[in-house]
Amino acid sequence: MTTIPEQERAADALPLTGYALGAAGAILFSAKGIIIKLAYAEGIDAETLLALRMLLSLPFYLVIGFFAVRAMRERGEALPSRALVLKAAGIGALGYWFSSYMDFLGLIYISASFERLILFTYPLFVVLFGALFFRQPIRRRALFAFAASYAGLAVIFAQNFSAIGQDATRGTVFVLVAAMSFALYQLTARTVIGQIGSKLFTCIAMGAAAAATLTQFVLLRPISALVVSPHMFWLAVAIAIGATVLPTFLMNAALQRISAQANSTIGTISPVATMILAVLILGETVTPLELGGAILVMVSIGWFTLADSRR
Repeated sequence: MTTIPEQERAADALPLTGYALGAAGAILFSAKGIIIKLAYAEGIDAETLLALRMLLSLPFYLVIGFFAVRAMRERGEALPSRALVLKAAGIGALGYWFSSYMDFLGLIYISASFERLILFTYPLFVVLFGALFFRQPIRRRALFAFAASYAGLAVIFAQNFSAIGQDATRGTVFVLVAAMSFALYQLTARTVIGQIGSKLFTCIAMGAAAAATLTQFVLLRPISALVVSPHMFWLAVAIAIGATVLPTFLMNAALQRISAQANSTIGTISPVATMILAVLILGETVTPLELGGAILVMVSIGWFTLADSRR
């Protein structure tokens, strides 16, 4: 017979597992910029690297999609209409191709830790674009968080601009566009995900993004560019599997055990992890002023995410 203390320990173990899975997923996501920087040091360009990422990660999503469709047929559920599939494909191209491409271009010019902080502000664009395009109410806390976080980013940008000049502007603009396009992806994907389910949507979206990425690659680069050194190949594997597929599954596993609120709060460790990895692996330096700006960004976005999820 199970005693009450034993039942309590069993109940406590599940959330702890969820927190661990969520933290692992956030850290792996944060490593993406570090690996991309290492790949750029090998001389690869953004278009080829993005194509390798898609080629290596796509098979996993195709397998998931196959089983998702089979499960729907076994349950006697109708498959999504062609119009819905095309809508999911267009949204996927926006979120997984265009946004990723802008992010990859931005990392050519700015540090991995600065890039992660800019991307970290995308929830604010979700609120702002929701008010502008979808008639969603805008909350005062969002405006406060937006002002505070971008004050912190302005401090870091000033430091970067004084060190690398116009490259800081180019990189910042690219990553800002990535954050904005990902926010639009989040807003437009919600309805479609509710209609066809997250697994099938992800597979359709990734398929469309892969098609867009490979089309872009064929137009801009020779096919022979995909033949890379063994070291470069393993960096591409690390981006595709370690920083794309695996953290996706970890985050989903975490959501089965803990609330979305808790998972969002854990996500605030992502910029911290990126900054630490950038210092340890890339040799990036962080001035006290940049650290202060980073803290301002993380605290404001973390507070907004926590308050909004409670709401």
